[in-house]
Amino acid sequence: METIIMQVFNGISLSSILLLAAIGLAITFGLMGVINMAHGEFMMIGAYTACVVQNVFLGIADGAAFGAYVPVAIVASFVVAAALGLVLEKLVICRLYGRTEDSLLVTWGVSLILQQAARNIFGASNVGVEVPGYMMGSLQIGNVYLPYTRIWILVIAVVAIVAVYVLMFRTRWGRNIRAVMQNREMASSLGVNTRRVDGVTFAFGCGLAGLAGCTLTWIGLIGSSLGQDYIVNAFMTVVCGGVGSIFGSVFGAGFIGIGQSAFEFATDASMGQVLIFVCIVILLQFKPKGLFETHNRSLED
Repeated sequence: METIIMQVFNGISLSSILLLAAIGLAITFGLMGVINMAHGEFMMIGAYTACVVQNVFLGIADGAAFGAYVPVAIVASFVVAAALGLVLEKLVICRLYGRTEDSLLVTWGVSLILQQAARNIFGASNVGVEVPGYMMGSLQIGNVYLPYTRIWILVIAVVAIVAVYVLMFRTRWGRNIRAVMQNREMASSLGVNTRRVDGVTFAFGCGLAGLAGCTLTWIGLIGSSLGQDYIVNAFMTVVCGGVGSIFGSVFGAGFIGIGQSAFEFATDASMGQVLIFVCIVILLQFKPKGLFETHNRSLED
C-alpha cells in the first residue's frame, strides 16, 4: 500500500511540474497562436534568477534569514522572465502573429541565443541552489515519506492555476485577452488596445515559465539546457489537454504525470516515457483537438 501511495504522489508531483511548465505555454501557444520554442529558455531564466537571488542572500543573511530568499526568488523569477518576454514580444514576436511556422523557426533561433548567453554568463557547468532548512526533509505519513520540496511545488502549481483562472475569467483584463484572441478586429473596433494585450499576455506566459524554472532549482541542478528537458512534455501537455484550454492543461499534466509514473513503476524510466507517448498518440487519434476541445474562432481558422 505504501508503494502505491508513493507512486501516486510521484505522479502528482511530476504533474505539478509539468503544469507549471505548460500553463504559460497554454497562453502563448494555445491562446495567442505562437509556437514559442524558447519557452523552455524562460524556465532557464527563472532558474538562474533564483540562483542569483540565493547567492545575494548567502552574502547578506544567515540562519533563518536565509530562508527568506525563497519568496523573493519566486517573485524575482516571475518578474525577470516576464520583463524579458515583454522585450522579446516587442522586438520579435509582434511580427509573427498569424505566421505559425515562422514563429516556430524564429523562437527556436531565440532559444539557441539564450542558451549561449547563459553559458557565457554563468558557465557551461551545472550549478545548484541550496534549499533552506524548512524545505528539507519529508512529511511522514505512516511508512511513506513525502519530500517537502515536492509538496511546495504542488502548492505553487495550485496557486498558479487559481491565479490564471481569476485573471482570465474574473477580470476585465482577462475578458480583453479572450476577446483579442477570438476576434482581433472586432476587439480593436470596440476600443481594446490589442498591441498592449499581446505584449502583456506574452509576458505573463513567460513569467509563468520563469516561476516553473524557480521551482526546478529545488529538485536538481540547473544549466543552460534546463528548458530542453521539459519543453517537449510541456507541448504534449497542452496538446493532450486541448490547445487553448487552461483547464485542459491541468488534466493533460495529470494524464502525463500520473501515467508516466505508473508506466515507469511497471517497467523502467525509458520505457515508461515511450509508453506514455504511445498513449498520447492513441488519444489524439480519437480526440485530435485534445481532451477539452476549445471552440475559438482564431483556433478554428
